Amino acid sequence: MRILIGVLLCFSFNIGLGQDSDKEAVKKAVEMFFDGFHNQDSMAIKGTTSADIIMQTVGRDENGISTVKPTKFNKFLKSIVSIPDTTKFHEKLLSYKIQVDGNMANAWTPYEFWINDTLSHCGVNSFQLHKKNGTWKIIYIIDTRRRDDCKLN
Repeated sequence: MRILIGVLLCFSFNIGLGQDSDKEAVKKAVEMFFDGFHNQDSMAIKGTTSADIIMQTVGRDENGISTVKPTKFNKFLKSIVSIPDTTKFHEKLLSYKIQVDGNMANAWTPYEFWINDTLSHCGVNSFQLHKKNGTWKIIYIIDTRRRDDCKLN
């Protein structure tokens, strides 16, 4: 009986270690996405995502009604690489909450977006990731954006 309990404890300890290493790998994938983003490197960004990534933004229309707007990934990439060198921009991630279940993960990252050292807006990114062949890839990004209550994060 002691042997069985010992084996179960070792097994559960190893599962916890695996989850921690997966959480670190998920965080690293998100960090690499933003490294490419801040360096305006579309190839680096693409290296962190699946070929069929979905991007959406939750916002409000002109009548104040909540909407979900899709963004074409190639349009997003073009907009990032076309930012002029004279424009300084930075998306500051305030924290990470990462959850992993097998080959699926979610990273919840509140953020502030700064343009030329001025706070532009804030919100939350939600990244869905899939692990294939041992590598985490971003398959879905949805975010919120607001200009008020930015110090609540």
